[in-house]
Amino acid sequence: MEICHLYISPGHNFVGHHGREPDTHPAIEVPMIECVAGRGIRGDRYFDFKDDYKGQITFFSLEVFDELCSRLELHDCSPALVRRNVMTRDVDLNELIDEDFEIQGVHFHGTQECRPCYWMDQAIAPDAEEFLKGRGGLRARMLTSGKLHSSARILAGAG
Repeated sequence: MEICHLYISPGHNFVGHHGREPDTHPAIEVPMIECVAGRGIRGDRYFDFKDDYKGQITFFSLEVFDELCSRLELHDCSPALVRRNVMTRDVDLNELIDEDFEIQGVHFHGTQECRPCYWMDQAIAPDAEEFLKGRGGLRARMLTSGKLHSSARILAGAG
């Protein structure tokens, strides 16, 4: 599995905003994230969110993102729009549900699909939610602590 991009966000744009406008916290691309076992990603909105939270970290497939952009005829879209932490290549994330796995020395347990919601149609484009059903990514718990590094070249000051 290749880690292509890593994102954190300081706050929730959609969670808790039903019936209201979303917030505007950016998804910030970073070259490295610090995973803290049982707690989440240091600096992310879900760090210490709830005890034993199923979505301490989220994964999303860049192959699925590319398909989404092609199907909906989207151009110049950032994968940050899906608001997942880890963008991957070369792995079927659904196969990791209910499985333990390791990336770059950090151990995780895949808990469930990171199901898309109606906000996807607003954040990305109409019909995004429907397209992403069954391939919205993976939620996981952190079993060990460590650091994940991205293969992306991030320009200083970008984000």
